[in-house]
Amino acid sequence: MVNLINLEAVSKSYGVRPLLDAVSLGVGEGERIGVVGLNGGGKTTLLEVLSGIEPPDSGRVSRINGLRIAVVTQRTELKGETVREAALSAYGAEHEWAADARVRSIVEGLGLLGLGLDSSTANLSGGERRRISLAAALVGDLDLVVLDEPTNHLDVEGVRWLADHLLARRTALVVVTHDRWFLDTVCGRTWEVVGGRVEQYEGGYADWVFGRAERARLAASAEEKRQNLARKELAWLQRGAKARTSKPRYRIEAAEALIADVPPPRDSVELAAFARRRLGKTVLEIEDATLKAGERDLLDHVTWRVGPGDRIGLVGVNGSGKTTLLKLLAGENEPSTGKRIEGKTVRLGHLTQELEDLPGELRLLQAVEDVAGRVVLGKQELSASQLAEKLGFPAARQWTPVEDLSGGERRRLQLTRILMAEPNVLLLDEPTNDLDIDTLQQLEDLLDSWPGTMVVVSHDRYLTERVCDTVVALFGDGRITHLPGGIEEYLTRRQNALAPAPGQAAPKQPAAAKASAADRRAASKDLARLERKLDQLHAKETKLHEALAAAATDPDRLIELNTELKTVLAEKDEVEEKWMEISEAAE
Repeated sequence: MVNLINLEAVSKSYGVRPLLDAVSLGVGEGERIGVVGLNGGGKTTLLEVLSGIEPPDSGRVSRINGLRIAVVTQRTELKGETVREAALSAYGAEHEWAADARVRSIVEGLGLLGLGLDSSTANLSGGERRRISLAAALVGDLDLVVLDEPTNHLDVEGVRWLADHLLARRTALVVVTHDRWFLDTVCGRTWEVVGGRVEQYEGGYADWVFGRAERARLAASAEEKRQNLARKELAWLQRGAKARTSKPRYRIEAAEALIADVPPPRDSVELAAFARRRLGKTVLEIEDATLKAGERDLLDHVTWRVGPGDRIGLVGVNGSGKTTLLKLLAGENEPSTGKRIEGKTVRLGHLTQELEDLPGELRLLQAVEDVAGRVVLGKQELSASQLAEKLGFPAARQWTPVEDLSGGERRRLQLTRILMAEPNVLLLDEPTNDLDIDTLQQLEDLLDSWPGTMVVVSHDRYLTERVCDTVVALFGDGRITHLPGGIEEYLTRRQNALAPAPGQAAPKQPAAAKASAADRRAASKDLARLERKLDQLHAKETKLHEALAAAATDPDRLIELNTELKTVLAEKDEVEEKWMEISEAAE
């Protein structure tokens, strides 16, 4: 396998802190590599040095000649005043990209049509701008894609689409992500950035957990807390879904011996019984409720009861009303009709996506102790300092003034203060934002043994499957739908809902979508046939270009291939003209 990029003894520091210390590694053709590590540990720095955005302080970075690379980091700026210019600048006319099935899939899969291709980029949110940057990177013919947290701002369905898209391409990938389902599904290798080094592991998230725990065991690591947490995570992985690891059998047997005495992540029956004693029969209920967002009905005369000990994951596409429903449960919204009922013993903790006003004059630990000095979470009793450390604030960081914290740290502090108040009902809106994988494991460890009622909105499929016993969905039909099959059932239902009716081909291009229903039915078969023909011609054109490059020293073969290429291009132009005529007639 040819390496596309090599790092040789590369070091990089900011101030006196070395983030990379004599790191040597390479990215091979077609490799898909996940990068993990603590926040601030050097993951983004590694990506920027790897891709040439930042130079190393020492060492050497080499790349093959003509490397086609696209990079989307958290600092990537959009190039273009409209969505079309920013994402599709390589295409002169609409039919050029609409005729390419791969590009159409990217535009639709990342929701650019919903944003409006002619919309100004100046008025878009940070999440929308990241989706456009991702689309602009993926539409090209590439050897390597470098992505920093691409699953942020994508819902569960969007994360699934991105995973499927990357798996279908032969392009090499280096990706920083905290989404463990994505890591397990997409990546064949994992790099852990820790202490200035990059530890390399075969496989995705599950294999990384196994490998890291095994290294800790063989080295008799002194990091007892981290090792114990890894053992509990292994127990979850081993008892969960099949095929989470690709390790040989002897490695699995070693892991099974390691976790033989580890109890299950949680005893749901015991926790539910304890919750009933704390909460009684009534927790949160909505009766015959209608809830609106503008003119749209999110709920239409819905009755829903959240009982003691319920652990519910709430899913739906972005904009389906998940956050609004949480606010209704929290009593921050009122239904248009019906009523909300709250049990007398409920102590509610609500983590919103907005940052609350925090006491800026205090230091971090003081802001936590301002709520309580100690907390009992299930069977664990923790001091304010211990809970802060579990949620990603090491002892040295706990004396930082609150006003000096980053947005992500403020959100973690908000969650810490909520847990310190010992609520018995938790409403969590995207709790995994701004958490690295180690902190996610700590949070899941806390929630595993938390004896209360919980409703979680999260695009992190792994967390939802880990800490929730039930999944419900908002499909836009005014109801709350229970999904016995969990997130996989949700994705299947969404896929079926978006599929065209039998015998009909749904028009895929924007121009045809503007036509009336009658015109669409009349034109859809012709358009679908022409699009399939364009896909075939595009594939043939690509192969001919590759053959021309390979025959550079054979003049007779070059003449033959060039003649064939001219014929293909002429046919392609003819098909594109027919496609345009039909699509314009259907407007």
